[in-house]
Amino acid sequence: MPDPHTGPQPGAQALFLDGGHAPLNVVLVQPKIPPNTGNVARLCAVTGSRLHLVAPLGFSLDDARLKRAGLDYWDKVHAATWSSFDELVEAGPLEPGRVHLFTGRARTGLWEARFQPGDWLILGDEVDGLPKPVLDRFVSRWVRVPMIEVPSARSLNLSTCTGIAVYEALRQIRAVKNG
Repeated sequence: MPDPHTGPQPGAQALFLDGGHAPLNVVLVQPKIPPNTGNVARLCAVTGSRLHLVAPLGFSLDDARLKRAGLDYWDKVHAATWSSFDELVEAGPLEPGRVHLFTGRARTGLWEARFQPGDWLILGDEVDGLPKPVLDRFVSRWVRVPMIEVPSARSLNLSTCTGIAVYEALRQIRAVKNG
């Protein structure tokens, strides 16, 4: 029996993503913890997504903990480090209908949000989440990852939340593509 991890044979096609153009843009706004950002870089590498970082960062891009978590993927995933969210928006361009801001204050759940190839998944830092000016810019585009109403923890880890969001977006993109 062939190893299902060896390639996209007919029975294993759901085990592999299309390696074409970058399906998603993942944006971390002012991340503070190097291993979280490194884990998101690894996530972007295995999904073909592009990683955008918005300064100020809570670490140096030369940080050993960042490199350890992200391994040698930086050249494959790191699209840019932006000096501000405004700079990213101006260079983007970020079309409002293609932007998803992840916040615990959202009224739209992850499963109600609709994702398309090329969308921008934007997440805030590990302490405060997305800054108010960023949230205010795209008020109708807030998305929440579902949790129980009274969780025993305040929130999900940034890299965990990013992984959930990216894979739900990819699931939807694949479902539409495969009709």
